[in-house]
Amino acid sequence: MKVAIIGCGTIANSAHIPAYMDNPDAEIKYFCDVIPEKALSCAEKYGCGKAVTDYREVLADPEVAAVSVCTPNNMHAEISIAAMRAGKDVLCEKPAARTLAEACEMLKVHNETGRILNIGVVNRFNDNVNLIKKFIDDGKLGRIYHVYMSFRSHRSIPGLGGAFTTKAIAGGGALIDWGVHFLDIVMYCCSDPKPLTVSGEAFCELGKDMPSYVYTSMWAEDTKNLNGTYDVDDSVAAFIRTSGPSITVHGAWAQNIGENEMYIDFMGDKGGIRLSYGKTFKYYTTEGESLISYTPEIKTRNHFKNEINAFVKDVQTREKLPSSIETVILTQQIMQAIYDSSDTHREITLAQ
Repeated sequence: MKVAIIGCGTIANSAHIPAYMDNPDAEIKYFCDVIPEKALSCAEKYGCGKAVTDYREVLADPEVAAVSVCTPNNMHAEISIAAMRAGKDVLCEKPAARTLAEACEMLKVHNETGRILNIGVVNRFNDNVNLIKKFIDDGKLGRIYHVYMSFRSHRSIPGLGGAFTTKAIAGGGALIDWGVHFLDIVMYCCSDPKPLTVSGEAFCELGKDMPSYVYTSMWAEDTKNLNGTYDVDDSVAAFIRTSGPSITVHGAWAQNIGENEMYIDFMGDKGGIRLSYGKTFKYYTTEGESLISYTPEIKTRNHFKNEINAFVKDVQTREKLPSSIETVILTQQIMQAIYDSSDTHREITLAQ
């Protein structure tokens, strides 16, 4: 099956392209990027595909069955919608879109066209995350009553003044970049409970004086532009009630605390789990009068390869994946409600 990569930046090169190259059922026909050098570099590096700058050329090719959308967030909805209307199946990187309204339009076109639209919430294909979900589904934790997540770093705002810190492009900052993964893990492991109320505050504090911002290192450094824009959240706090557990969110690209904390605590009445993000987890429970804890040791696979392999199979078999826009839109709804709550300084009540 012939596929195309639209957007040839970091996530394409580190995840999507190598996974497609390793899949015997997929062939990359196009590398597309508005910066010609990026597309050409991919074609030369991987020894396949045609380098183009206009995604419309890709969508006009009837041989292309599917596309990976790896662009900045502001192009996710436009390209995904155009691709579905052109008869292509789509894997769009997270977040689905900048806003809930854009994501809802993507869902609408998905339903109208019948084309696949999966979102790159890659942790749904992570072996440790799936084992946590099995623990919960099997009742090892009992009733999950609360989940606490922390995605906090000392000072690591990406690409000051570039796409990451420009709301018109990214839609948000720490919440929409990091928080989307943490929220999605919680939703997935807890069987996608219905969000009911959301109260939150998003803060744009440490990075707004870009010339004076002090840091050691950060990713996306090549996109830094101190004459650019910084109008996104560098930290966020929120409380969410759902039809399942309540959820506490505590996140920061940047904080004046010299600790990095990246974990999720699932708290049940029979047991609990702490997941170290991107790593293993520890399970806590009791046995008789003893306190028990252990870390399962399992053979883990590359979750991006798992995701791409599942997408390729999905295109062939039309079996719905857990990363379908129909499910993932709940995470977009929560993030939008956090931003809306912050803007209005009040709790947001979602549809009951």
